[in-house]
Amino acid sequence: MDFGRAFSHAYIIAAPPDEGFETARGIAQAMLCSGDGAKKPCGVCRSCRKVAGGVHPDVLVTSRLKDDKGREKREIYVDQIREIVASAPILPNEAERKVYIIRDAGTMNAAAQNALLKLLEEPPAFDAFLLVADNAGQLLETVRSRCVTVFRSGEADAPDEAARRRAAAWLEAAASGDPLQPVVFANAEGDMPAAEAAEFVRAAKLLLTDALAGRADGRGISRAELLRLVKLMDRAEDYLRFNVGVRHVLGLLSVETAVK
Repeated sequence: MDFGRAFSHAYIIAAPPDEGFETARGIAQAMLCSGDGAKKPCGVCRSCRKVAGGVHPDVLVTSRLKDDKGREKREIYVDQIREIVASAPILPNEAERKVYIIRDAGTMNAAAQNALLKLLEEPPAFDAFLLVADNAGQLLETVRSRCVTVFRSGEADAPDEAARRRAAAWLEAAASGDPLQPVVFANAEGDMPAAEAAEFVRAAKLLLTDALAGRADGRGISRAELLRLVKLMDRAEDYLRFNVGVRHVLGLLSVETAVK
């Protein structure tokens, strides 16, 4: 099992429309940042400024069309997604990848979601997809299974206090820059029952999401690293679901957690 360090090719951002879109644009900045430093996004390079200004040619936004009275239509239609599918193999204009943001992704009709599913299954290596939806449950399970879901705080019942404390301790270890600190955390928590481990992972994902959206202290961790850690916890959640032992999962986390 390899947790990996790269961005996922697809994220679902479960949040209110405006907040979700701003989060998606921040993720796009992290993906396209051309700054020289380790912090991504830097916020000052040409790419970051273009994304923030809504003029980057490699950030393509799809949303509901408007009728002749200027009112948004109820759905995103399959023809709109087919346009994405047709453009997906075309190389980026100036960045290393293209980022497709789909606003109100939960309004895609079934045909549109199925057309997108084919692209999510075998995307070009230089494409990334950010789906903004009020609730991830609005999307087909087949779509959700091919994305990393970034939840907002109110998306599910709040984790218990023990899980929140563990999540905060884990994030402190991740942000410390000391690769031994995640190992210390894993050793200290290795005897927790599987149910508590699953709750810790859920709490960690929510904490990371809040940090991404600026609602929680990210301990100085860049948005790119926060996204990597979300992906890491997403995979840890899958391993626990398939009954991989808690110590084994925490051991794998300890190897990949430390922020570089």
